[in-house]
Amino acid sequence: MQLRKVTAASATVLALALTATACGSSDDEGGDSAGGKKITIGIKIDQPGIGLKTPDGKFTGFDVDVATYIAKELGYDAKDITFKETKSADRETAIERGDVKFIAASYSINDERLQKVDFAGPYLLAHQDILVRADDNSIKSTGDLNSKKLCSVTGSTSAQNVKEKLAPKAQLQEYGGYSECLTGLENKAVDALTTDDSILAGFASQKDFQGKFKLAGFQMSNENYGIGLKKGDADLKKKINDALTKMVSDGSWDKAVKANFGPANYKNEPAPKIGNIVK
Repeated sequence: MQLRKVTAASATVLALALTATACGSSDDEGGDSAGGKKITIGIKIDQPGIGLKTPDGKFTGFDVDVATYIAKELGYDAKDITFKETKSADRETAIERGDVKFIAASYSINDERLQKVDFAGPYLLAHQDILVRADDNSIKSTGDLNSKKLCSVTGSTSAQNVKEKLAPKAQLQEYGGYSECLTGLENKAVDALTTDDSILAGFASQKDFQGKFKLAGFQMSNENYGIGLKKGDADLKKKINDALTKMVSDGSWDKAVKANFGPANYKNEPAPKIGNIVK
């Protein structure tokens, strides 16, 4: 009987210990873990200058710099940040189910997305543009794209926007990725590449491409990049907006722009004011 009592008591202690251990080691993907302060942030990992995972496992790009600055202002050290790839189609879902605390991934603010998530910012005003070879002076307006070979990735709304609204006779070439378009542009298989100017500048700033391409500066659309977060989290939204405001005022924003886009001579817009959505 005594043995049973000891065993039962031991089992109770063991169960409590296991429960405590489980609670202490659980890691909330989107925020703090009970065992230490951690944060998971959604980014792109395949857009040079914006968000890129390098072969050695490091993360670089303007969005990465912005996200790191915000995390620091929220009280997280760089070592406590986990960057998680969030593809365009998965961003709202990742926020809604708490996989990430927030997302900085060339995430344009629009009415449709605002039905599902909230945005802090905007922190960058980008525009749809085209990239051409540095020695090509034949494309001086969007109308000049008629009869030209225009490249973008498969399913891109940017290319369709040009073909449907600006240059209906453009010969649309859809490739699997932007890197393929750049190779085609360099080899003269295509005449221009279109997407957001910030993304184009990031690709053109890569060491292998510096000096080979230039942005046309057509500003065919306004893309307000915002920080995506869970809908209704007003406290986090205010903290992120405060962090973005500080990043601009202390010069860190300008420094990040020059570091990530400078080699492409990207004529970026000034830092937007918080809440100023340019239509």
